[in-house]
Amino acid sequence: MPRSSGRAADALRPVRLETAANKYAEGSCLACFGDTHVLCTASVESRVPGWLRDTGRGWVTAEYGMLPRATAERTDREAARGRQTGRTQEIQRLIGRSLRAVTDLAVLGEMQIRVDCDVLQADGGTRTAAITGGFVALHLACQRLIALGLLAKMPIKDHVAAVSCGLFEGQALLDLEYVEDSAAAADANFVLTGAGAIVEIQGTAEGAPFSEAEFIGLLALARAGIGALIVHQRHALGLG
Repeated sequence: MPRSSGRAADALRPVRLETAANKYAEGSCLACFGDTHVLCTASVESRVPGWLRDTGRGWVTAEYGMLPRATAERTDREAARGRQTGRTQEIQRLIGRSLRAVTDLAVLGEMQIRVDCDVLQADGGTRTAAITGGFVALHLACQRLIALGLLAKMPIKDHVAAVSCGLFEGQALLDLEYVEDSAAAADANFVLTGAGAIVEIQGTAEGAPFSEAEFIGLLALARAGIGALIVHQRHALGLG
């Protein structure tokens, strides 16, 4: 079955990870997965949450938000509503967990890095783009700290990236666009490290349950897709 974009079932959307996307942040990356564009900035702070004070350990956390016209219809800013939605809180916690999974917080020392992920344009997979681009911004911030002599070595232990997969009209598809995600019989977000270890999997059947064999097929798609995304990350970071 041809996809609306003309992609093969196992093909990513065009991926672009543009570094130095922000003049001021210690690390920044504009992550583009097709028509999904997320600006990721990493800011270094010389303080940690109170519960980590005097432990010698640092912290990595994330915030996520969508601009009012990131989607087909305008949505109010959450600040105007006075509170974040449950979806926003869940996504930013996912991003933070994913980045901490590959960071040695003891090596980071008593510094905190905040990774802000702002969705400029959404066409499905905003959380996966945020994790993939957020890692690049985080890595660049750590490179900056090493260059300034504030870190003795790199605290990043491995790459981490994320991609969505789903079952759409009986076929397993990689990297869903909104039209596919909104009509999928099942969809899942996979967060994996460069070594292939699982950080998190979020999978849901939207109608009938899906089988273990179908899940294994989605996981295989995700592994291949994330392998390709890590190549993009390495290129963006100048790591070959």
